[in-house]
Amino acid sequence: MPTISLQRLNTADTAQFVAALGDIYEHATWVAEAVAGGRPFATLAALHDAMAAAVEAAPADRRLALIRSHPDLAGKAARAGTLTSASTSEQASAGLDRLTEAELAEFQRLNAAYRDKFGMPFIVCVRRHGKESVLRQFERRLRNDAAVETQAALSEIFRIAALRLDQRVEAPERLQVHGRLSTHVLDTRGGHPAAGVAVELFELLAGGHFHIATAATNRDGRTDAPLIDGRPLPIARYELRFHVGDYFARSGAPQHDPPFLDVVPVQFSVAEPEGHYHVPLLVTPWSYSTYRGS
Repeated sequence: MPTISLQRLNTADTAQFVAALGDIYEHATWVAEAVAGGRPFATLAALHDAMAAAVEAAPADRRLALIRSHPDLAGKAARAGTLTSASTSEQASAGLDRLTEAELAEFQRLNAAYRDKFGMPFIVCVRRHGKESVLRQFERRLRNDAAVETQAALSEIFRIAALRLDQRVEAPERLQVHGRLSTHVLDTRGGHPAAGVAVELFELLAGGHFHIATAATNRDGRTDAPLIDGRPLPIARYELRFHVGDYFARSGAPQHDPPFLDVVPVQFSVAEPEGHYHVPLLVTPWSYSTYRGS
């Protein structure tokens, strides 16, 4: 669906407003209908808060129906290709469209156990998680009681809605739903930024790794753009690979053959999807260090 400005939403008639935002809460168009009369909204955050408040104020049976309208993760609807476009994109962002047979069986087992216990689908804002983090959330939340888990499901729905709103509505002030991962390389032997270092980013998985991005450092030793930006940083384990051997060979630094350092791997974890993770490399031909910067 195309984007629409907050200004246009504030002046649209009710039918147009609901048509633009009716799918933000999955199939629950009543949420958009409930807040249409509260316009104008000064900010996108005010619109998001109003929609969340409408859900909180709804009768318990209506909130439960909203929860139950969401699809299972990697469930029958996903395999049949009948998810909404938003849900399809969201599940793919966590790698749920490329599960192994064993992983698919695990999701099916957990989906069944969750539905048996709570009578509703397991809901998590998958854009904030890697595949293994989703599975950990499944296991952890299966230990909750029904009241706690119902509120947890609603909280995740609010996160999903915030990300959908941020994608759908153009406004001067964005919602605080995105993180950022950046890096730079400093040649501490030469005392200057290292330009032209190839950098690769992978998500680390139990069965291997998944390639996310490839870039090269510029004359400031930084990549021209963050490695991840404009979306949450999925909770996961990552590895940055810095190809420093080629860089030092081009710079004329003395090295053994083969070089002591060729590709430097830096493994780290992300726990704050809306945080800024800056993972630099300080390197010589014989040593390196890193830290979490800002």
